[in-house]
Amino acid sequence: MNIHEYQAKQIFAKYDVPTPKGIMAESVKDAVVAAETLGGPIWVVKAQIHAGGRGLGGGVKLAKSLEEVEELSKEILGMTLVTHQTGPEGKLVQKLYIEDGADIKSELYLSVVLDRKLEMPLIMASTEGGMNIEDVAENTPEKIVTIPVDPAIGFQGFHGRQLAFGLGITDKNEQKNIISFAQKLFKLYMENDAEMIEINPLVRTGTGEFLALDGKMGFDNSALGRQPEIAAMRDLTEEDADEIEASHYGLSYVALDGEIGCMVNGAGLAMGTMDTINHMGGTPANFLDVGGSANAETVAKGFEIILKNPNVKAIFVNIFGGIVRCDRIANGIIEATKLTDVNVPVIVRLDGTNAPEAAEILKNANIANLIVGDDLGDGAAKAVKAAAAHKSSEGK
Repeated sequence: MNIHEYQAKQIFAKYDVPTPKGIMAESVKDAVVAAETLGGPIWVVKAQIHAGGRGLGGGVKLAKSLEEVEELSKEILGMTLVTHQTGPEGKLVQKLYIEDGADIKSELYLSVVLDRKLEMPLIMASTEGGMNIEDVAENTPEKIVTIPVDPAIGFQGFHGRQLAFGLGITDKNEQKNIISFAQKLFKLYMENDAEMIEINPLVRTGTGEFLALDGKMGFDNSALGRQPEIAAMRDLTEEDADEIEASHYGLSYVALDGEIGCMVNGAGLAMGTMDTINHMGGTPANFLDVGGSANAETVAKGFEIILKNPNVKAIFVNIFGGIVRCDRIANGIIEATKLTDVNVPVIVRLDGTNAPEAAEILKNANIANLIVGDDLGDGAAKAVKAAAAHKSSEGK
């Protein structure tokens, strides 16, 4: 789960992580009042969306008067902001964050992320603040400092010194400040079940202080049950409506930009299925994990959600029955054809628990556009072929 910048800074404040003062606003009038409350004389008007690159997209602008705050708020609030992370469709700006201007001496980058290879948190830092860290990693990787932190010992003094030296900070006072900043940030990360904290830029002021000029946070969805305050920050308007609907039925769904809908049990098999479709020359239209408790209703709902995507030209159902029973999936496919107009080819590969029963159920159902796959490779190849044929027939 992701949250907005203003929410991240509310959490920062609880841990004394320094940030400029700011106030969230949902209208132009509230934005002006916020600026008056902060006092100025310089403010930053920031669009609040769940995406980076807001500044380059025109969603972060400097105001030097209350009149400019009003003018910029009118411009940004309600705009569709397109960044490198939103995709071409962009995101609607429904909230603003009005923030005090800062005395910026230099801009740095600082984050705490989960390194899945090392199986521990990783502090990443760079002197190239304010830029896409992906570009820095690609073009000048030597400018990125990486510091693994074993959670068994937590953030220690040697981690802080490695950070300060890696960023080329030689002033004793500044070294003390950056180490203190990172220590608080790491504590915040661990205590709130965060998966990622990114501050870009982290600014060094003229007095040697460090301020989080931006704040981006993501959390472990599986841990939200023990983080009710974090869970309450969820903004459903920033999430995909189909993904939200799928979650209500115990389905894990992520929309993609391909042409072959996927319905699979298990995240690992789902990833392998998408890779195989790509290997066979096709493109997956979604990630959909029906989980281990799938029944006819959830399978039918999965079909309904997949078919909302007009780009879907075929659906590949790949089930390896362990916990989930193949006959349940088969009944779900039949139910889906009754409840939803399944007007694309459906390629089915069922193996495992009750697979023979499932094959008999599907055979007796006489579904016109059903194709049976013998294994993963065969099913993926047939899905790619069927999608191409369906697309060709649409063009006639």
